[in-house]
Amino acid sequence: ISKRIATAKCEVIMGSDTLNLVREGNIPKGDVINVCKIAGVMAAKKTHELIPLCHQINLTNINIDFILDDSGFITVDSKVKCIGNTGVEMEALTSVTVASLTIYDMLKSVDKRIVINDIHLISKSGGKSGDFNY
Repeated sequence: ISKRIATAKCEVIMGSDTLNLVREGNIPKGDVINVCKIAGVMAAKKTHELIPLCHQINLTNINIDFILDDSGFITVDSKVKCIGNTGVEMEALTSVTVASLTIYDMLKSVDKRIVINDIHLISKSGGKSGDFNY
């Protein structure tokens, strides 16, 4: 049993007009960032129900950040922690994936050209396999 931490990220690419609507809060389905943050947290907690053979883990912290870049993309970053006997990489990856899919769902009425790109593990620590940094 050890402290486990994993960070994952992805990019959601969209038109700059769509990104401005997100910034201004003018999306018909509501506040994109807050809804997607909730979706990412829920996804991390339910990873064991979505991915076959994943263990149910008692997570101690889930932090999701969204960085809006003026060139037309949102970076989704998730950091997941637990104290246990298995890692939280899948929880971090599932979190950013579902958060980015939720961005797509909330924005598809205004931009059909959204691309979810480059989902990957940034780092992990703890456990017998040791640390990893991308």
